[in-house]
Amino acid sequence: MNKVFATADDALFDIPDGATIMLGGFGLCGIPENSIAAIVRRGVRGLHTIANNMGVDGFGMGLMLEAGLIASHTGSYVGENKLMEQQVIAGQLKVNLIPQGTLAERIRAGGAGIPAFYTPAGVGTVIADGKEERTFNGRRYLLETALQADFALVKAWRGDTQGNLVYRRTARNFNPMMATAARITIAEVEELVQPGELDPDLIHTPGIYVKRIFCAPSEKRIERRTVRKAVA
Repeated sequence: MNKVFATADDALFDIPDGATIMLGGFGLCGIPENSIAAIVRRGVRGLHTIANNMGVDGFGMGLMLEAGLIASHTGSYVGENKLMEQQVIAGQLKVNLIPQGTLAERIRAGGAGIPAFYTPAGVGTVIADGKEERTFNGRRYLLETALQADFALVKAWRGDTQGNLVYRRTARNFNPMMATAARITIAEVEELVQPGELDPDLIHTPGIYVKRIFCAPSEKRIERRTVRKAVA
């Protein structure tokens, strides 16, 4: 089975309107920016996205917002995107905010075939509204259900033609678990190698989870640049 595609546009050829899509990354680290750009070019609408954060204005998922492609978003952090704030206030975008650890575990559970689990995060807050609560060993817990998607778009440092992936540092937040939790996982990599060139002990996502892979340049951006004052 040939998993290698020449471009992002080729690999994302069948994403339809209304699809549920997971997008990896943490901040602007490890986001599938080439896949996002391809989605914008395709112009598919009514998408339901699952990602830790919504990128920034003018880059990453912010481009999907600007193009009006997203109908609802499930995530943890939205503080860097002014357009998202405007769309939520205007009633143009439905947002489901989840504690970051709970979001990660719901995705991991989706990939592991675990339908639900209990967590103490959110007890006694608006997060608990409408959710089942139980007490274990004197502590209150909420029932949270697993998350799955039609497509997972992930970004890795290196990958081979069989779909085995290696991530670097912060890019390991969300990318590996999302790769297991979707019907079709599409990976973009900075370097594509032949089978056997990756150290088996360093592979984070086995190729069995990856249906398509392509190589594309990576754009390194800083989410919020902070520098200290010069010392006289």
